[in-house]
Amino acid sequence: MRLISERDRAFFKPLWRRVAVVAFCAVWAGVEFFLGDPTWAAIVAGIGVLAAWLFLVRFDATDEGAKK
Repeated sequence: MRLISERDRAFFKPLWRRVAVVAFCAVWAGVEFFLGDPTWAAIVAGIGVLAAWLFLVRFDATDEGAKK
């Protein structure tokens, strides 16, 4: 199952972009929790975990879609 399209793989090939997305989600979840909204903090933290899984653990930069 692919959650990002082949067109998007080339954009996310640089490691710094993938780390930036995950870091942004972590910071946003922290801000939501600090401001007293645990529901949105949990939602954004879940998105951050999914992004970490897709972009840092499972991402294959040598895939054909990333070479375009």
